[in-house]
Amino acid sequence: MGFWLITPVKPFEEGKSRLAKVLSIAERTSLNQQLLTNLLTVVQRAGVCTGMIVVSQSHAALQLAAAHNAVPLLEKKQKIYVDGLNPALEQARAAAMARGATVLLVLPADLPWIQPDDLWQLYRAAQRQPGIIIVPSRDNGTNALLLQPPDAITFAFGPDSFARHEQLAAQAGLLCQTLRMPNLAIDIDQPADLALLADPTMSAYSSFT
Repeated sequence: MGFWLITPVKPFEEGKSRLAKVLSIAERTSLNQQLLTNLLTVVQRAGVCTGMIVVSQSHAALQLAAAHNAVPLLEKKQKIYVDGLNPALEQARAAAMARGATVLLVLPADLPWIQPDDLWQLYRAAQRQPGIIIVPSRDNGTNALLLQPPDAITFAFGPDSFARHEQLAAQAGLLCQTLRMPNLAIDIDQPADLALLADPTMSAYSSFT
C-alpha cells in the first residue's frame, strides 16, 4: 500500500493569526515550527507512511520538512486570488500519485496530541475498506481526510468541510466512514486552546510538550 501523508503549511510567521492578540509574531512562529516538528516526528515514529509531503510557500517550513525526511514541495502561487489551501493540496496530491501513492492521508500540522496509534488506526481502517475516512474537528471541519483511491474526491477544506467532504463522497458513490478520534479532534486555533497545551492532563497524550 502506497500510503502517503500530505501536510499543507503556511509560512510560520503567518500561521495562527487568530492567536495574534495573545502571542507575538515570534511566539507564533515558534509555535508553528513546534507543531510541524511534532507532527512529522510522530508520523515517523508510527512507521506506517510510505512517504510524507509538506507543501508550503515557506522555505523555512520546507527545510524543516526535509530535515524530517519529508518531500518538500514549494507551493505554486495562484495567478488570481483564491483560498490557497485546496489548490496546494491538489498540487501535493499530484506529486504523491507520481510517486506511487495509492492512499492519501491529509493532516494539518496543528494536532499537538496526535499519537502513533492514531496513524495505525487510520492505516488499519484503510486496509479493511477502500473509500474515504473523515475525522471531524470540534467545529465541523476536517482534521484528517483519508482517500483511497487518492483522487477519490476534490478537496473542500474550509468552514464546515466535514459536511462538504461527506457530500462529495456520496456524489462519487464511495463508502465514507466517520472516525471520532479524540487526539485528532483538537487543534490549536483560538486563544482558549493555548491553555490546553499547559494542561498536565493533556500533555500525557503527546510528545509536543
